[in-house]
Amino acid sequence: MIIMSEKGHSHTQHHHHHHHTKAVLNRLSRAIGHLESVKRMVEEEKDCSEVLIQLSAVIAALNNTGKVILKDHIEHCIVDAWEHSDEEAMENLNKAIDRFIK
Repeated sequence: MIIMSEKGHSHTQHHHHHHHTKAVLNRLSRAIGHLESVKRMVEEEKDCSEVLIQLSAVIAALNNTGKVILKDHIEHCIVDAWEHSDEEAMENLNKAIDRFIK
């Protein structure tokens, strides 16, 4: 599929089978469950320090999930983009990394 960018350049949108999709979905499901648990803790007015500890675990789980997605993206999408000289994909990766690391 050819996509026109905001800059007027065209590039091919890459679709790949990502090897870690099931693992990512499992991680996200667990993080959602933990976050719902944190929400209940707040509703039940649990101790703030306990809530913060559980919330930090959710944040760590999401960060680790992001690392898996990033690794998969680099190993597959970016390799393909590099082979096809898709500079926009490389720029998008840099933007995504900047936002992810904030």
